[in-house]
Amino acid sequence: MASTGDNSTEKDPWNAETKAKFKSKNRSEFLDPCQESASRSIQCLRRNDGDRSMCQDYFQAYRDCKKLWTDKRNEEKKKLVTF
Repeated sequence: MASTGDNSTEKDPWNAETKAKFKSKNRSEFLDPCQESASRSIQCLRRNDGDRSMCQDYFQAYRDCKKLWTDKRNEEKKKLVTF
């Protein structure tokens, strides 16, 4: 399997900078703090002529990033909800 070269899962996709961007964007704008991982996945597929088995590490890094991001966002949403 291919190696990502760096450990993208160590980066926090829901950091202060991302929060500020997310809060200030228009509702119609799309913001993906895991775009770097997504781009690396696409580049890997292009390098390997679409052979998905060669890019599993990249796909997993993207899934891990998205899960971390959505978990943190949901956690913050729960904190804001008061009963």
